[in-house]
Amino acid sequence: MSVICVMIGRLVLLGCGDATAYTLYRNAMLSENARVHISTFDSEHGAAYNNENCLSARDFFQQQSGVKTNFWCEKGRYRP
Repeated sequence: MSVICVMIGRLVLLGCGDATAYTLYRNAMLSENARVHISTFDSEHGAAYNNENCLSARDFFQQQSGVKTNFWCEKGRYRP
């Protein structure tokens, strides 16, 4: 019985990262509707920290000279 409890506990913890994770995406020059995964921010420092880092990375990429794609952050892990 204790082995089952440990396994269930691990499964629950695996899903906890979604609550604090943020993911950076971009579209593509050939498709404005594309969602290309760039990076997932999921540190132990929490949602605000991960969001701030995602937004900083978004701004960095977006401000590069010649960039014609859009970058954005979404709460949660990568979703195709």
